[in-house]
Amino acid sequence: FQLVSLLLIGIAAWGIGFGLISSFRVVGVAIAVGIFLFLIALVGLIGAVKHHQVLLFFYMIILLLVFIVQFSVSCACLALNKEQQSQLLEVGWNNTNSARTDIERNLNCCGFRVFDPNETCSSDCFRSHHCQPCAPIIEEYSGMVLRFVGGIGLFFSFTEILGVWLTYRYRNQKDPRANPSAFL
Repeated sequence: FQLVSLLLIGIAAWGIGFGLISSFRVVGVAIAVGIFLFLIALVGLIGAVKHHQVLLFFYMIILLLVFIVQFSVSCACLALNKEQQSQLLEVGWNNTNSARTDIERNLNCCGFRVFDPNETCSSDCFRSHHCQPCAPIIEEYSGMVLRFVGGIGLFFSFTEILGVWLTYRYRNQKDPRANPSAFL
C-alpha cells in the first residue's frame, strides 16, 4: 500500500514537473489518493506492530471499502467497448478545458472529431492549419490504457482482499506479549 501511494504521488509530481499535466485537479486528486493510501497503510502498520484491535478493525474496514471501489472501477475499465470508450472520451473532452489543452499540445492535434481553423488551439500544427482531430489519436491508445489500468487495478484489488483476510485473522489472535504461552 505504501509503495502504491508513493508511486501515485511521484507520478503526479513527475507529470507536473515535466509539464505533461497542467490541470491542478488531476494532480490534486492523484496526490490526495496517494496520501490517503499512505495514511491507511500507516494505520495498518501501527495496528499490526502494536497489535491494536481498534486500528486493525478500521484498517480492515477501510481496506475492504477500497477493494470494493477498486474492483468496481477495474471491472468497468475492462468491460467498456469501443463505442462506450468513445462516448466517455467525448464527455471528458467537452467538460475539461485544461486537459483538452494538454492533449492538443502533447499529441499535436486540434478539435475532437473535426478540425476547425476558427477555434483556438495550443498545438504547433495550428499555425499551419494542417491539424488532424484528436479523437482518432486518443481512441487508438484508450483501449490499451483501459485494459492495462483495469488489469493492474484487478491485480491490486485481489491483494487488498488478501490483506483484509490476513488482517481479520491477525486481529483475532491473542497478543503474544500479553500472554507468552498463548500459542503453545
